[in-house]
Amino acid sequence: MKITRYYIPAVALMLSLQINAQTSATKRADKHFDRLEYVEAIEDYEKLVKKGKADAYVYKQLAIAYHKVFNMAQAAKYYNLYMDAAEEVSAEMYYNYAQTLLVTKDYTNAKLYLKKFAQAQPNDSRAKKFLKNQNYLAALEAQPHRYEVEQLGINSSYIDFGGLEHGEDLYFVSARNKSRRTYGWNDQPTLDVYKVTKDGDVFGDPKPVEGAINTKYNEGTVSITEDGETMYFSRNDYTDGKYEADEAGIGRLKIYKATKVNGKWDAVKSLPFNDSQYTVAHPALSPDGKTLYFSSDMPGGFGGADLYKVSIDEEGNFGEPQNLGASINTEGKENFPFIDKEGMLYFSSDGHLGLGGLDVFYVSKKGQVKNIGTPINSNADDFAFTFNPETKKGYVSSNRGELQAIVANDNIYEVAEIIPPAEIDLFVKVIDAETGAIIKQAQVFHFDENGKQLARKLTAAKGTVGFMDLLAADPYSLRAEAQGYHPNTAAVAAGQEGEVNVTIELTPIAPIITEEEIVLNPIYFDFDKADILPQAALELDKLVGVMKKHPEMVILAESHTDSRGSATYNQKLSERRAKSTVAYIVSKGISADRISGKGVGEADPKVDCGANCTEEQHGENRRSVFKIVEQE
Repeated sequence: MKITRYYIPAVALMLSLQINAQTSATKRADKHFDRLEYVEAIEDYEKLVKKGKADAYVYKQLAIAYHKVFNMAQAAKYYNLYMDAAEEVSAEMYYNYAQTLLVTKDYTNAKLYLKKFAQAQPNDSRAKKFLKNQNYLAALEAQPHRYEVEQLGINSSYIDFGGLEHGEDLYFVSARNKSRRTYGWNDQPTLDVYKVTKDGDVFGDPKPVEGAINTKYNEGTVSITEDGETMYFSRNDYTDGKYEADEAGIGRLKIYKATKVNGKWDAVKSLPFNDSQYTVAHPALSPDGKTLYFSSDMPGGFGGADLYKVSIDEEGNFGEPQNLGASINTEGKENFPFIDKEGMLYFSSDGHLGLGGLDVFYVSKKGQVKNIGTPINSNADDFAFTFNPETKKGYVSSNRGELQAIVANDNIYEVAEIIPPAEIDLFVKVIDAETGAIIKQAQVFHFDENGKQLARKLTAAKGTVGFMDLLAADPYSLRAEAQGYHPNTAAVAAGQEGEVNVTIELTPIAPIITEEEIVLNPIYFDFDKADILPQAALELDKLVGVMKKHPEMVILAESHTDSRGSATYNQKLSERRAKSTVAYIVSKGISADRISGKGVGEADPKVDCGANCTEEQHGENRRSVFKIVEQE
């Protein structure tokens, strides 16, 4: 169990917060649940299920308990049963169920319940992010892998997480000390801070850090000053042999400072902004040591846990903590911040768009929160990312591969960067091909290499539009459209860096209107097919432009086939082609009563070559023509 799941009891003082839903049958299970002893709570609630005494309340408690120990298959099962049995479901329960479905890779239902969440809580930042980008998963999984990850050999059969390298030493947190008392959340020993020395690529034998850091309670992740003389770390609210709990009897986390004395970590002091009524955890120092970042659920935040920073002056005094704001923090949990030597902020979150559970994110140079992608992130919890930009190596913690366990163990993975995180800012200018004049309010579509639309924007007064913070390793394509112009496309090659400028020239729609028809380049079809090909789409877009410019115009689309096949078959094929052509025009915003289609079959060939047609002549005969039925 990692300390992100915040509320860590060391005494059993917590009173029930759900008395109205509890019964005498659930009393024993509820007692364990309220103490956050989830393993025992699960055993007792499951007994009620086997006896046929379960109801919506029991299903809800089981869903939450299994979620807490990251047994997501069972959590999803009981969330589903709860949804079916409950008279009313909160928005947050929809969100939590969606998260379990993401972890179990049930993406269809995950999307369904994220929509339910968004409908129930439309002003939530998580809902807004999802509604703006409902197909984000495909884009995340398609990102090129910037890193390689490999599980460390120092992991134990217990929970291990939070790797931080300092010099030749790796500090981390582990539950492997079997002499510690068992922790009720997951039936594992409480957590201690360990250190292991690295000789090249070989790790030695991990040992608990010496001094006054480790206690009988839980210790968490650490941050160490550049000189190696001061450590900041998380711990249950336990100072000088005295344990404190909040009003509900929960042992919150605090950040402590320790100083190295004769090679041992001693002189442990609680930081001045700690409080027994809320959690302060996961310290991370800035490269210059003048700012401490941390996570907290202190009052006034945006969600379950927010990221904060606090200044440290030359005398070691602390300023007032400052929330990092709504661009980083969500209504979910943000935790495990880390600042690398170049000042890049990394953190974990379940509130930004991710693959399921906690994902690792970073803040770009322009202040945008970005998912770091796979394989750093997985469908499991991925967190406590640390990285050295000089060596291009770091660590991430994850419980991937543990999803079928009763309690999912966290393990530490070594990270190696294989592709630099170069980004580009793409600026697109749209101009008139004949005059060079800028075109305002042109639509510019941005596509990935697979043709998936990523964004659509309108050019501003200077005829330009920007797509920012794009991965330089990816190729892109662009398409520009404007009323009165033929559309045009442009490609953006992979491997560019910095600012990339692209100009797209649009050709004005020429007088292609005769008294009888619209004259376009041929609209061809593949043999025996009725699909609209990309080149045909470009030509049909010209027709769309003409029809928008002449709103009274009514068109008849005639589709023709070549002479291969029977006359009856060709007639039906041409009718399908006419139908496809009309459907495409209507999809571009032209009213259906202004465009109709007619299949001509092989009856009126463009090239009357009979049975001796060449392949090229057959192709010319597979065409569409556009006759003007009515115009101004």
